[in-house]
Amino acid sequence: MAQQIEQLILALQGKLDSAAILVGDAVDPRYSDDLSHEVSHRPEIVLRPRNTGEVAEILKACNAVGQKLVTQGGRTGLAGAARVQAGEAVLTLERMTALSPVEPATATVIAEAGVPLQIVQEHADAAGFMFAVDIGARGTATIGGNISTNAGGIRVLRYGNFRAQVLGVEAVLADGSVVSSLKGLAKDNSGYDLSQLFIGSEGTLGVVTRACLRLHPRPVTQSVAFCALPSLDAAMELLKFLRARLGTLLSGFEVIFDPLMSEMAGALGLQPPVELNAPVYVLTDIQGMSPETDETVFAEALGQAIEDGLVADAVLSQSEREFQTLWALRDDCNTYLFGLEPMLSLDVSLPLPRMGEFLALAREAQRKADPSGRDYIFGHLGDGNLHYCVKTDAPDAVARAVLDCVARTGGSISAEHGIGLDKKSYLHLSRSAVEVAAMRRVKAALDPNNILNPSRIFDMTA
Repeated sequence: MAQQIEQLILALQGKLDSAAILVGDAVDPRYSDDLSHEVSHRPEIVLRPRNTGEVAEILKACNAVGQKLVTQGGRTGLAGAARVQAGEAVLTLERMTALSPVEPATATVIAEAGVPLQIVQEHADAAGFMFAVDIGARGTATIGGNISTNAGGIRVLRYGNFRAQVLGVEAVLADGSVVSSLKGLAKDNSGYDLSQLFIGSEGTLGVVTRACLRLHPRPVTQSVAFCALPSLDAAMELLKFLRARLGTLLSGFEVIFDPLMSEMAGALGLQPPVELNAPVYVLTDIQGMSPETDETVFAEALGQAIEDGLVADAVLSQSEREFQTLWALRDDCNTYLFGLEPMLSLDVSLPLPRMGEFLALAREAQRKADPSGRDYIFGHLGDGNLHYCVKTDAPDAVARAVLDCVARTGGSISAEHGIGLDKKSYLHLSRSAVEVAAMRRVKAALDPNNILNPSRIFDMTA
């Protein structure tokens, strides 16, 4: 055991319970893995605090001995932010799973960082509310991890990404000091909003331990349509049309391009809701509060879209069961793609007016980088976020080619998965040298010894 680890254990003795420090054979292999399945190191020590005070003791001790650590939530990230590098300790918040009762007057709940997203959703639902973020990894991904990456998902079109759901956080800085803004105030303009620093910072500035989350009224009505469309242009026009016709009733607008839809249906034995002979498919839904009119307005809008030639064929859910079955097709995309090897998964954001231009450029560049590569594209069209996945034996060359096209069309190399270790070398495509230098200054101010998730997003030296 390294001397530094021995010093850390000595410093923490008597401050943590016996289950909080795992070393040697007690370190489960799961702490060395994430969904990217890239090469990871086995940590010498895993630290499992029960509360904010214990997190503070751990960070204070790590800072004192210079022990670098990586913070882990549900380990569902795809950019390598939670992957263990040589010499790093693991700080996991898996034991911090407390949830406060829902406060109905303010429509808020306070959640510890280790609570899985689905538990928050169910907790809110039981109290008559809805938590607006939803992602495929809802059962495993944690609130802390979602905050760390500013998670998005299928409801950003209407409710915004995770940042919009957070009214305040409690976080521990590298030296063990605690900052907190858990008052749940809708308005607080008393100086810098420090909470916003931690959202999307991928654990590099501090460890979020609790968050005050914004809830929304639980919808009374909801309905989803699965649509086959003749082109991406038609999908763009449909989005524009539904926004104008439905307003805030429109909640989700997801796109699945072929061949992903047809291959997925065949491989998973799915019964497609429409005949699969189109290049583009859209899942779009409404969530409302007027059962007398909402579904009628939605059906009439879809009928008009079909009449106008924007939609070739469509199926509209008629029950809660059909609603869930149709939406499950979106999660099935991940299920199918995770089973394909080798798979490059890129998470990009584009200006909607340049989406078609990007796809034309990217597919041409992808073919030049790997003529045998096969692309599978789907995502959150309503907010410009595509998951551009390629089955390829040349992932580095294809990634460079596609991400260069993202930059050329004014997009971002990361929409909702973060930068982590894997996209660090491409950061310059989305952020200027001045912006990266400013980030380094913030990091140096809050974590001068560079112990928190070091080398994620950027290196401290240019």
